[in-house]
Amino acid sequence: MSLIKSISGIRGTIGGRSGDGLGGVDIVKFTSAYAEFIKRSNPAARCIVVGRDARLSGPMVEHLVIGALMAMGLDVINIGMATTPTTELAVTGNKADGGIIITASHNPTQWNALKLLNAEGEFLNDAQGRQVIEIAENGDFTFADVHALGQEYIDNTWGERHIEMVKSLPLVDVEAIRKAGFTVAVDAVNSIGGVIIPRLLRALGVKEVIELNCEPNGHFAHTPEPIPENLGQIAGLMRNGHADVGFVVDPDVDRLAIVMENGEMFVEEYTLVAVADYVLRHTPGNTVSNLSSSRALRDVTRNRGGNYSAAAVGEVNVVAKMKETGAVIGGEGNGGVIYPELHYGRDALVGVALFLTLLAKEGRKVSELKATYPQYAISKNKIELTPDINVDAILEAVKNKYASEDITDIDGVKIDFADSWVHLRKSNTEPIIRIYSEAATAEEAEALAERIKEVIRTL
Repeated sequence: MSLIKSISGIRGTIGGRSGDGLGGVDIVKFTSAYAEFIKRSNPAARCIVVGRDARLSGPMVEHLVIGALMAMGLDVINIGMATTPTTELAVTGNKADGGIIITASHNPTQWNALKLLNAEGEFLNDAQGRQVIEIAENGDFTFADVHALGQEYIDNTWGERHIEMVKSLPLVDVEAIRKAGFTVAVDAVNSIGGVIIPRLLRALGVKEVIELNCEPNGHFAHTPEPIPENLGQIAGLMRNGHADVGFVVDPDVDRLAIVMENGEMFVEEYTLVAVADYVLRHTPGNTVSNLSSSRALRDVTRNRGGNYSAAAVGEVNVVAKMKETGAVIGGEGNGGVIYPELHYGRDALVGVALFLTLLAKEGRKVSELKATYPQYAISKNKIELTPDINVDAILEAVKNKYASEDITDIDGVKIDFADSWVHLRKSNTEPIIRIYSEAATAEEAEALAERIKEVIRTL
């Protein structure tokens, strides 16, 4: 069993003894700690939004979360089965004091999690997340008496409201998409994306929608992370010429992967690159992604006259850097698009709508569009260490060895070479160093990772 407490929320495998997995006591404890944090932050706080994805444990966790919030004296707006970005929008739309998204994102079926939002519908930052964990560990929360219990209110309208908000974005051209007559395939891994993405596509004027794994029953048809090795079904369909483009989302619909008309992956990294390039054509400005994302975003940003900035890994860090630099578009290389015109959160619905508009206006096949962008390949590796090894000391030694190169150390160590880069980060949960590298070809990226691994082994 596993239980992981971090600033991004509380996640774990369902069941087991308290403290070993995400059991009932753990769910109530951390929800109550979050409620206590919200009330301390704003003594007038009264209302929390709750949404969940379709995973099997969702209804059980939802009942416990809502009950705990009510027991803490907070009202709950239960928006039911909803995406992460939909829940974020519902927080601000309802002028709520925070929100909880019940989802383990791309983790397998046995996992679930509590993702915690502030009143802006954004994830808690590092200091706030640590406060929640400290309150939970100390049991430092007080339940309301019988006359001050919260109430539950049901609101199932937010999915359609989210779609309408996306359709209304100035850079989303519904008429252009309708005229293009697209056939689009969707793989939603049997979660909430299977409801909202087909609805969005039809609302955008897509001619035909081919639905794969779109029944939101929580029985994931494949490993839910939208990476190439998990997407054989939709890739096969695309290779047979059945659709113009394929979209794949994770269970909570904040990540978007694209499959080209020939069955090959557009590559998750390039979801943000393509959408950003389209946005920058019409609204020149700055962009942000995390340190482990493709250099292609930097290249297209500079080509459009803007400035690119890199943030530490994590959506909350990307959002902070976007606000600091006034970025018009940003996100993460895992297919997460953040478009402040709507909200500061990764949103696959926004990604779908902007990409289809771009595709319609370009009049190209998806593979032809991909060929217009700077071409890079990323390799993702890790090196396992014994628990007694000082990972920070290893990273510092690597940093010193490459001191003559362009070094960034806000999140591990990133080394930028003239035609490639490598990023080393320690895991928060196990004695390993994650190694991301990028170069002009996959072979060169892998070779760079191997060179860095050898340096680490010698240390």
